[in-house]
Amino acid sequence: MAEQRRIGFRWNLRTVMAQRNLWKTTELMPLLKSRGINLSESQVYRLVTGTPERIPARTFAALCDILDCEPNDLFEIVVELRAAATANAPKRSEDLGVKSGDPIAYRVRLVADDEDE
Repeated sequence: MAEQRRIGFRWNLRTVMAQRNLWKTTELMPLLKSRGINLSESQVYRLVTGTPERIPARTFAALCDILDCEPNDLFEIVVELRAAATANAPKRSEDLGVKSGDPIAYRVRLVADDEDE
């Protein structure tokens, strides 16, 4: 069966901050500002609590400097393997042995043995 690789990532900024005893986004703001990165309170909050789709290289470098970490500590690549859409699965239910109009499940009635009475 063919597989499709889907590339994603995990943003670990909050975890790395916690390991360095930085618990609040407001504690990160002056540290960024001292490195020439001027972000609003809401931008820093979203950077910490969310997963950014894009981040300026200078901001990323400043975070690595502040947290004394490597880029791969903040940004972890994740590979997911999924069955490709063109897998060799049957397209029609008839190919599986199921006919139109046949019940999918049957009602089952449990009857107690004579010994149990």
